[in-house]
Amino acid sequence: MATETISACTGSDLLQPISEITNLPLDQVNFVVCQLCALLTAVWFRLYLHPSKTSPFVRHVVATLLGIYFALFCFGWYALHFLLQSGITYGIMILTGVEHMHKYCLVVALGYLSFCQITRVYVFDYGMYSADFTGPMMVITQKITSVAFEIHDGMARKEDQLNQGQKLLAIRRMPSLLEYFSYNCNFMGILAGPTCSYNDYIAFIEGTPYRHRDLEIKGKVNGKSRLNDPSPNTEVIRKLATCFISLLVFLSVCKVCPVERNVDDDFIATTPFYAQVVYLYLSMLTTRPKYYFVWTLADAINNAAGFGFNGYDSNGLPRWDLISNLRIMNIELATSFKVFLDNWNIQTAHWLKRVCYERCPYNPTAATFLLSAMWHGAYPGYYLTFLTGIVITLAARAVRHNVRPYFLGSPTLKFVYDVITWAATQIAICYTVIPFVLLSVGPSLKFYRSWYFCIHIGCILLAIVLPVKPRHLRLKEQQPAVQPSLESTDSNSTRNKKPHES
Repeated sequence: MATETISACTGSDLLQPISEITNLPLDQVNFVVCQLCALLTAVWFRLYLHPSKTSPFVRHVVATLLGIYFALFCFGWYALHFLLQSGITYGIMILTGVEHMHKYCLVVALGYLSFCQITRVYVFDYGMYSADFTGPMMVITQKITSVAFEIHDGMARKEDQLNQGQKLLAIRRMPSLLEYFSYNCNFMGILAGPTCSYNDYIAFIEGTPYRHRDLEIKGKVNGKSRLNDPSPNTEVIRKLATCFISLLVFLSVCKVCPVERNVDDDFIATTPFYAQVVYLYLSMLTTRPKYYFVWTLADAINNAAGFGFNGYDSNGLPRWDLISNLRIMNIELATSFKVFLDNWNIQTAHWLKRVCYERCPYNPTAATFLLSAMWHGAYPGYYLTFLTGIVITLAARAVRHNVRPYFLGSPTLKFVYDVITWAATQIAICYTVIPFVLLSVGPSLKFYRSWYFCIHIGCILLAIVLPVKPRHLRLKEQQPAVQPSLESTDSNSTRNKKPHES
């Protein structure tokens, strides 16, 4: 019955035979096939609609129409929400003026998204975890609010009121309607993102993907990066290989260690606690490859179109990580909560930092987690995850500030510290994220009760006992040291600081 509901609420049923053969929901089949078509289209777009061969207008039109087509194929008339949300917020930008439009756009875009997410929870089967139309809306919401804040920075604030990142991303003129819809609904990012800055996207369309960065950050044009047009083929192949491995791992192990077993009564009653800890880690580990697959494929699509070039590394090799959403090895080997967050869903972390963390005058960490929970959706498990994340972030910050210096005296002590913090980080992440997967309050609280809320209690005690200076005092102390180095800081280092950075 659920399968019939899903099929009736998606777009094209052309791929229904493939859905039946693979035993996968039609939503997911449509999504994967459209992404693979987008990959091939991206190669054609780069070769035959290159900026040297056609105008930005043509590139905007083609990118937008293809994006709308893929959206309609996947989601049917639900894709009209993408256009409606974008159209309403563009009208707000035009009618309300640059002084306050960023606030109105944030409220309206987030409210529209929340309304659709709540409706989906109650219209469809509760707990259905498949491709759905609110996924693309989450990315579009990020883009809408980013543009609104960047226009406000570029047209309503003085230059000396902006930090280096805001100066780089500030938009100095109102986007045209075509540019706005192209940015929000282009075929490269309509289904899975990732979010990128408006200036980066427009520069890509116009064929100047590094001009604004070189001129505004370095103060000069880098001749090597301006004149060369490096091929993304090697990077695209590497990312497609990563996608293949991730998909293979997910399909082969996801059913071996189901997350729901963590709250099974027999499992809790008969399994020693140390075995529960190990199983928690393994079961949550098996959920990550599907995100690795989706986000890496989305990155490869953008790279195949020529978008995502981020200059050259120290060896002179081109970097294609401008809009990458994750760094897999850094995630799996993370030795702190902050390092994990810095490398997971990177573009969303950038968005949270620019829209909330940098601008919130009080409790920016709590405000950022709250915004993240609201953006993710209506399931109560999301809020439990992000509330737990606040406590663990504060405790991890306190430990890093007070304990870590004692282990930096020798390589052996540093290695011991890294091993301990790796294990603690991985368990803390799994403990935090399990409500995100379970979705409901009942199973989530049942899991936490089986663990006696031990990590919650421990983190609260650490945050209380270990002193950490308030953020404004830390920033004041760092300012004299940071200010002289700003001129030599490249664009990538400006973008790397995340909202959870201490």
